[in-house]
Amino acid sequence: MNDDRKPAGSEPWTGYHAGMPAPPPAQPEGGGPHRARGWIALLVAMLVSLALVGTLLAFTGGPQTAAPPAIPSTGAIVPPSPSSGSTATSPVGTIVDINTSQQAVGADGLRPLGAGTGMVLTADGEILTNNHVVEGASSIQVTIPGHGSSTATVVGVDPTDDVALLRLNSSSGLPTVAVGDSSTVRVGDPITAIGNAFGRGGQPTATTGTVAAVHRSITARDPSGTSSERLNDVIQIAADVHPGDSGGALLNVQGQVVGIITAGPSQSSGNGTGFAIPINAAIGIVNEIRAGHGSSTILLGERGFMGVAVQPVDPATAAQLGLTDTAGILVAGVQPGSPAAKVGMTAPAVIRTIDGQAVNTLDELGAAIHSKVPGEQIQVTWIDQQGEHTATVTLVAGPAV
Repeated sequence: MNDDRKPAGSEPWTGYHAGMPAPPPAQPEGGGPHRARGWIALLVAMLVSLALVGTLLAFTGGPQTAAPPAIPSTGAIVPPSPSSGSTATSPVGTIVDINTSQQAVGADGLRPLGAGTGMVLTADGEILTNNHVVEGASSIQVTIPGHGSSTATVVGVDPTDDVALLRLNSSSGLPTVAVGDSSTVRVGDPITAIGNAFGRGGQPTATTGTVAAVHRSITARDPSGTSSERLNDVIQIAADVHPGDSGGALLNVQGQVVGIITAGPSQSSGNGTGFAIPINAAIGIVNEIRAGHGSSTILLGERGFMGVAVQPVDPATAAQLGLTDTAGILVAGVQPGSPAAKVGMTAPAVIRTIDGQAVNTLDELGAAIHSKVPGEQIQVTWIDQQGEHTATVTLVAGPAV
């Protein structure tokens, strides 16, 4: 059970949103751990332009709140050596780099979207990562040390708990991580955090530290403050975590995975704090996905795509369209040939309802579409300079949720 009491000394601090991955590999003039995220798909293909330069991550405490200092030993390495007598370790090649691209509205070809980390669960190519690492991706490339790169598809995701299961195309004989038991994790335990720090690729980097707290609840907000993500029962670690480590492995001294790195500070040097999803919870979600058990939180396979770039309605645009309020969601762009374009939707416009239900936030609009699969239909009502329109939109396959 989570205790929402705020631990002493835990004022809100600058961090990157648990729902947003690291920057793609740096361009020649790149200067730091930030990423221009063009049009973010809400799977509905509501692609929102965001510049990720760091965010506010506020967290509240759990039953265990001791916070040992970080042990900032960072370098490019493989998982730590196991303790004497242990055989269940995660071998080299089990921690992978994930790079994503996205088809932006009105653009030709794919644009880099982000970079993160994943873990090989099965020899035939199941990959575990965070949902936010692949969110909005039109293309997912996974690079496995010693095995090259392969395209991956999304088997299923749980956006609420920030877990995604991917599958590589035509893979076999891959080394796999050793999955531990996160219920045995205790404050003060030595740990190693391994990931694709800053999206640089190559051998993963490893940072050693200790467990600072368990059963923590955190709330991560995006830079604009318009969206946040609540994660419960996470492990807090006293170790540097960087953008790009998202989806990476938190290992115990036996080299077993006990958590998935999901959040940390935005500063390029880190601040000795990070958070990880317990592996027991993640594997529980994976097993539901494997069994084909979709739910209100677990989404299986491809989801619907409408083909619009959206953002909150601002007063100036509302006035331009003759509206007296800012209710609804502003359509800032429409993908040529998309389902939205086929029913005559153009920008600027304001979407008021989906299937008769009002949508006033990006999350509400996304939720209205996330429950649909390609081929299903939705009824959309929108307003533009020509007046109010209602049409039935047939969704197609789109980016990851």
